[in-house]
Amino acid sequence: MRFPALLSALLLGSSLSAAPEKVDMAGYLLVPTERVPESYNAGFSIYAAAWPLLDRYPGHRFQTGLFGTWMHPQYEEGKKPKDLYNDIEGGLGWWRDTRFPTETPKFIMGGVGVNFHDIANGPAYGRGTWEDPRGLYGVAQLTPWLLFPPDGLNLKQGVKGELFGYGYLPMPFARPKTKTEGKDVPTGDNCWTLFLNSANFKGPVCFFTPNFWARSALRNPEVAGQMLDSRGSDPNKHFQMETQYVPAAQAKDDRGGTYARVAPTSFPVGADGTTVVLHRLTCYDRTALYDGVKAWFEGGPAVSGAIRPQGSFLQKFRPNGGSTWSIFKQGTKREAKPGLAWKEFATPHSPDPSTYGYKWNDALVTREGGLVTLPQYYRFGPGGKNGQWTPVRPSEVPAATGLAALRFERPQEKPQPPRETPVGGQTSAAAQSSWKTPGPKAGPFRALLGDGSVVTYYWYRFADQPALLNADMTAEEREALQARVEKLHRAWTKDRDYLAPPTVGKLADLDPAQLVTPPKGLEVGYVPIATRQETDPDRTPGR
Repeated sequence: MRFPALLSALLLGSSLSAAPEKVDMAGYLLVPTERVPESYNAGFSIYAAAWPLLDRYPGHRFQTGLFGTWMHPQYEEGKKPKDLYNDIEGGLGWWRDTRFPTETPKFIMGGVGVNFHDIANGPAYGRGTWEDPRGLYGVAQLTPWLLFPPDGLNLKQGVKGELFGYGYLPMPFARPKTKTEGKDVPTGDNCWTLFLNSANFKGPVCFFTPNFWARSALRNPEVAGQMLDSRGSDPNKHFQMETQYVPAAQAKDDRGGTYARVAPTSFPVGADGTTVVLHRLTCYDRTALYDGVKAWFEGGPAVSGAIRPQGSFLQKFRPNGGSTWSIFKQGTKREAKPGLAWKEFATPHSPDPSTYGYKWNDALVTREGGLVTLPQYYRFGPGGKNGQWTPVRPSEVPAATGLAALRFERPQEKPQPPRETPVGGQTSAAAQSSWKTPGPKAGPFRALLGDGSVVTYYWYRFADQPALLNADMTAEEREALQARVEKLHRAWTKDRDYLAPPTVGKLADLDPAQLVTPPKGLEVGYVPIATRQETDPDRTPGR
């Protein structure tokens, strides 16, 4: 964060006490929901609003999600293993390792292996290096019609509150195994599959390989059978918005009062003046999709892919909610962070039981262009355990603080390096890698994305994509999987509903540059695999 106007502001008069110091705004917005019966343990879906949280991207320290959830394995009550964290999180947002960011959020899958040792965010995007992959091979591409860039899936630039539908359901692609990578630890058969519902693409996109989770048991056999490859999903999840950093500054006036200013932070707002952030939180049991698809793969009648409402549980929102947002200096302990008086300007609002959002205090927020901008200025004072930041109007902030002169500009940063895979290597070892043996069937092709990057991709036979060649599957297992996926490619198109559609709002568009058409002869059984993403020097990222 830079304050380019600060020096001139300080020279305007000697009444200024001291330069404002950088601080952070962070915390969670909490969404209350009713409980779900434990039998609905076969995944979930949601519609989450997508919008530019900040009017200017504040640099690579910025990390915040929009509204989403954490899907953990299901355990019997009181029997959750100690010191074992694994889940699917991700969702819409911005991350410190996003290399080609804009003000528009991206989507990542966010699969977390045991205690974050392994992380898989999408095909060819995860933790580790290609010499020591710890999630880079964790996701297999499934659809032939949508390219998943290594930096995350792009929404069309300029979204302002449209709903992005996504969810994870298990699909019967794999078979359970008694060994993992030759060791005596089992691998389950859950292939948690990402389904999307957007304005220009609908259906399954890719899935976590069971090996992504199970390989953690090679380091610690005690976690075998405790992860998402083997267990159903806990239907009673938290729904929140996690904000790790928004730029802010604080200063004292000449009487010792403390004030703060936060970078302009916005939410989408509809014509009725209210905001929708979440819609149709739905949990599933295996009759919703899994059972029918499994029977189809075993010779039964074809399944359309539309999720059965009989196996679905639509959650209701509770009529409340809260915030842990606070403004604080870096290094402040959690228990000492003063809270932000969120409810001074935001009131939870549910226009129907399956929709959640906010009403706003028009005396403290501003509306323009489909967005409502939250209060930027706050005064510290009594209220709460550690005091409280209460919103104030700009006219109430003493000039001596210097806060009015601040400008939260997009910082000048060094160009980010490309995201690349071993497909381009020229060594003999690279020639034998899973990227080149058996290798792609067509390409290279290029996609010019709205984030200002260019993606190079190839077409691979589904079973021969690198993620599956590194998924601890025999050739016979991969060929069986190939046959099942060819059934999907023939029957499930990208332009009809799989997830139940929303009943409010409009659907968001994906960046249309990611929508692809298989080359002639590769329409069934082949998938696009991104191998490199880099800044396009001839274009400026769109907003």
